This record gives sequence, structure tokens and C-alpha cells, in this order.
Amino acid sequence: MTTTVNVQDAKTRLSELLRRVQSGEDVVIARAGTPIARMTAATPPRRSLEAALLPEIPPIPADALLADATAAELADWEGDDADDPLTSARS
Repeated sequence: MTTTVNVQDAKTRLSELLRRVQSGEDVVIARAGTPIARMTAATPPRRSLEAALLPEIPPIPADALLADATAAELADWEGDDADDPLTSARS
């Protein structure tokens, strides 16, 4: 839906018009009945998934994240805690 308002109305009702634009409505601003500008919702910038979230931490390749853990990595992960009921049950 498109709404047309004159310049003075646009100045007076800017906050309301911005809410309407944000909800998907187009607003045309006119001077003496002649359209001079159109307000439409801006598309928010999308973050590149290629850029690191924390630059000080080097990126990890996707194939490394999806690779199966080695037996040594699993042992390090699981640890050898005598109080762990899961590892003590295996003994």
C-alpha cells in the first residue's frame, strides 16, 4: 500500500511515517501534489559468513569442523575422571 503526504505533514508526522514504512508500507512525499520523494524500508546489511566473528581467533575450515574426531581427541575430550559415573561404569 502506498500513502502520499505533503512535505509539511511528513515533517510533522515523521516518526509515524517511519513506523509505517518499517512495517512495509511505501510513503510518497509530495510538494503541491507533485511526488518528489519515496520512503521505503531499507534492507538491513547482511553479515558475511566468511568474515571471522573474533578476528584474534583464526578461522577453522568447515571440513575440519565436520571431520570425525580421532580416538586421541575423544580420549582428551572424555578425560579420565574417577568421579565420572559414565567412565567408572566402563571399568
